[in-house]
Amino acid sequence: MSRIGKRPVALPSGVTATTEGQTLSVKGPKGTLSLNMVDDISYEIGDGGISVQPANDTKRARSFWGMQRTLVQNLVTGVTEGFTKTLEITGVGYRAAVQGKNLRLQLGFSHDVNIEVPEGIEIKTPDQTTVEISGIDRQKVGQVAAEIRRWRKPEPYKGKGIKYRGEYIFRKEGKKK
Repeated sequence: MSRIGKRPVALPSGVTATTEGQTLSVKGPKGTLSLNMVDDISYEIGDGGISVQPANDTKRARSFWGMQRTLVQNLVTGVTEGFTKTLEITGVGYRAAVQGKNLRLQLGFSHDVNIEVPEGIEIKTPDQTTVEISGIDRQKVGQVAAEIRRWRKPEPYKGKGIKYRGEYIFRKEGKKK
């Protein structure tokens, strides 16, 4: 039994859910998100919210149960609150700036790195060393944050690079004489 899957996903006021064929759509104040439903899982929309149950007793259905419930929860959270990831840039001369629909990063390369902001994602730079990525789709927000971080991962000796806020960087001691 999935402890996560057993609980129904509560629908706050102002959020509606509908099913059309193999698609579950959730509409809220921030927008609309949809999820392709898996055949092994049954979705029921009721007064208490969206209930996710395995359609049969196969191993695949039990494996997907908790994950599908979490994906439905992410849809509801996305259309009500949205998701945010914050990146911190550490290093001398490393900085970021948003210019229109592009994020411009100076990361110690001989050239600036220009990253185009995808549709549905909003990027803000409160200061030169902080990048805030927000949107309603959790997967998209995390993917954009990972692609930005990939340009200069934090290194273990000085800690220079791009890291997530709250991420611990394992530091190594330098070379001894």
